[in-house]
Amino acid sequence: MRTLDLDIVATRGSTVESRHAVHAAVICADDALIAKAGTPDLVAHRRSCAKPLQVHPFVNCGHFDAVCWTDAELALACTSHGGEPEHVAVAAAMLRSVRREEGDLACGAHDSLTTRGARLLREQDRHAGRLHNNCSGKHAAMLASARSHGWATPGYEMPITPVRLVMRQSLSRWTGLDAGVLDIATDGCGVPVFILSLRQMATAFARFARAAHDEVAAHRIFSAMATHPFLNGGTDRFDTVLMQETAGAVIAKVGAEGMHTVALRDRVMGLAFKVADGNPRAQWSAVLRLLQHLDVLPAVLPPRLHDFFVTPIRDTRGDVVREARVAA
Repeated sequence: MRTLDLDIVATRGSTVESRHAVHAAVICADDALIAKAGTPDLVAHRRSCAKPLQVHPFVNCGHFDAVCWTDAELALACTSHGGEPEHVAVAAAMLRSVRREEGDLACGAHDSLTTRGARLLREQDRHAGRLHNNCSGKHAAMLASARSHGWATPGYEMPITPVRLVMRQSLSRWTGLDAGVLDIATDGCGVPVFILSLRQMATAFARFARAAHDEVAAHRIFSAMATHPFLNGGTDRFDTVLMQETAGAVIAKVGAEGMHTVALRDRVMGLAFKVADGNPRAQWSAVLRLLQHLDVLPAVLPPRLHDFFVTPIRDTRGDVVREARVAA
C-alpha cells in the first residue's frame, strides 16, 4: 500500500501562509486499500458524492424508462450542476414529464454556481429559483421515483419515506454496511446525508465501477455522466473539465465541504477525498495529484486541468497575490 502526501499549501510570496490537510482512500477491484493519504478511515459526511448511487434503484427497477427520460435527465439526477440555462431546462422538463412543478421541489433556491450562470441571471434581471439549485436534478428524480411507485410525493425528502429508505438500502449494498447502522444528518438541500469513512466511500465507488462492467443500471449511470459532462457541472466546473479531458475514463463527483469521490471505470478503482477544513480551494489540486500518482493523468497536465492544479488567490483589486498548490 502506498502512503501519499496530498496536503495543499497557500503561499504568499515565497512563504507558506496556510496549509490544508487532505485525507484520501483508494480502493481497487477486490476491495483492498491500495493507497492512502492522511487517515483513510476518517469519518465524514458524504454530501453530494452519493448522488450516482442514490439514483441507481430508480434506474434498476425499470421505472426510469417508464417516465421516458434520456441520458440527459439521468446525468442531471447524478450531478451538482451550476444552475445554468441548460441545467434548468433539463430539470424543468423532468418535472413536467411527471406532472410536477418547481414548487414541488423540497430543495431551496440558491444562486448559480458558475460565473456564466450568475451573469445570465443578472442580464435577464431574474432571481434564481429552486430549479437553479445544484440538487434540482436529484430532487426531480426523487419525485419521479415516488410518483412512479405510487408513493406520496409531499414530504418525499424525509428520512423515513419509501424513496429515502430505498436509497438507504442501495447505499448498504455498495458499502457492505447494514442499512440500519448507516448514520445520517441533514444535507444542504434538505434531504438526509450519509456519514461514512473515506474507505467505505471509496469502496462503494469501486464496487459501482465493477458493476458498470456487467450490470445495466450501473453502466447506464456512468455512461450518462461520461457523455454529458456539461450537465455534470457546467462552464469551467472542475468535474466537467476533468471528465472532458479524460474522455469519460474518470467519473468524478464533487461534494460540499471538501468532499470528492472518483471512479476509474476501466481500472475498477474508487477514490474518496476529504479536505479536513472543508476549503474547496484545496480540493482540485489534491484530486489531480492523486490521479497523477495513479498514472491516470500525465505529469504535465493539459492547460485546462493545470488551471485547477495551481489556484490563484486574488486581492480586492483582482490582482493575484497568493496561490494554492500541492505541498509535496
